[in-house]
Amino acid sequence: MNPYIEILRPGNAMMALIAVLLMAIIGHTYNWEIILGAITVFIATGSGNTINDYCDYEIDKINKPYRPIPSGKIELKTALYYSLILFIIAIIMGFIISIENGVMVIICTILMIVYAYDFKRRCLIGNITVSLLTSLTFVFGGLITGDVIVSMLIGLFAFLMTLSREIIKDAEDVEGDLREHAHTFPIVYGKRNAIIVAVILNILTCLLSPILYILNIFTISYLVIVLIADIIFIYSAVLALKDQSKEKLHKISTYMKIGMFIAFISFAIGSII
Repeated sequence: MNPYIEILRPGNAMMALIAVLLMAIIGHTYNWEIILGAITVFIATGSGNTINDYCDYEIDKINKPYRPIPSGKIELKTALYYSLILFIIAIIMGFIISIENGVMVIICTILMIVYAYDFKRRCLIGNITVSLLTSLTFVFGGLITGDVIVSMLIGLFAFLMTLSREIIKDAEDVEGDLREHAHTFPIVYGKRNAIIVAVILNILTCLLSPILYILNIFTISYLVIVLIADIIFIYSAVLALKDQSKEKLHKISTYMKIGMFIAFISFAIGSII
């Protein structure tokens, strides 16, 4: 893969793009603003991933040496300039859609930059910031479709799922974070305690999932499909409690990402069938 595409972490950025398209499906709104909005969040998320890699250069040399910057595929300063250019492009595109969307891109841009430079190394604040950014992608789409309240409810579930996964990822990266004197949740309170919190969040997400059906936001088909995601989240929780090794936590993080994707599918299916 081209390193300038790889550094965007397109799989991760695609999740943000899908969030906007999901709001289009849920709101039955299909127009050029939705397409532009989906591209905007993809670029904004990719630029956030790039500035994050720029700031995490030393940590990634230990935790993820295969990434474009530590592997030497992209120069450190080049990555910084690349990220800033992408941020500017995303902001301009946001304002083309609407003033509200443009302001939201600016807010998210500030959050991503502050996260990369500071919040990431702070106990729980970094995890909450990433989770908030994930939930705001749905609200961004809701601003376009006019379904702001629904997008906020869905964003809440995205927030809980992401927060759990972010804590798991921090538990996975303890070794490199310790060398950089980071104060992540697993470092401050212990890896097992962090895992327990992540498990509680997983269970809470599963328990709350029927609410979107009870409130008549989605049909019964949503419940059937989201049950699969719930099973994956519970399975991930059980695995995490049994084994906190770096390798196992990496697999668990992947499982949770799959669970989130299935949950997203349940949102779409539940709104049309």
